[in-house]
Amino acid sequence: MNFNLDERYNSVVITLKGNVMGGPDGSKLHDKLHELKEAGKTNIVVDLSKVKFMNSSGLGMLISAMTTMRNAGGDLRLANVADRIQSLLVVTKLITVFKHFPSVEEAAKSFDA
Repeated sequence: MNFNLDERYNSVVITLKGNVMGGPDGSKLHDKLHELKEAGKTNIVVDLSKVKFMNSSGLGMLISAMTTMRNAGGDLRLANVADRIQSLLVVTKLITVFKHFPSVEEAAKSFDA
């Protein structure tokens, strides 16, 4: 898994790419999120449009990221959730935990609502 960061719409957009399976990549993302939190950037949108596969460790990584941002007074929203990932969220009942939107722009605008 790789990820890119982009600040837009008054939030930080993290675009995940490839297979999201936790491990060392999850640690890199975790470190980056803590840097953002320390900088006061706690409104995060995770763009899942380029994710091919996600396992339970990848889901755990997203839950940890959301918890980190919520504890810092912000939140983490999902955007562009593909059908296969949405099915995983439904089966695990995490679909009710994450706020998810069809586009990055809609997810980011939801912070202003």
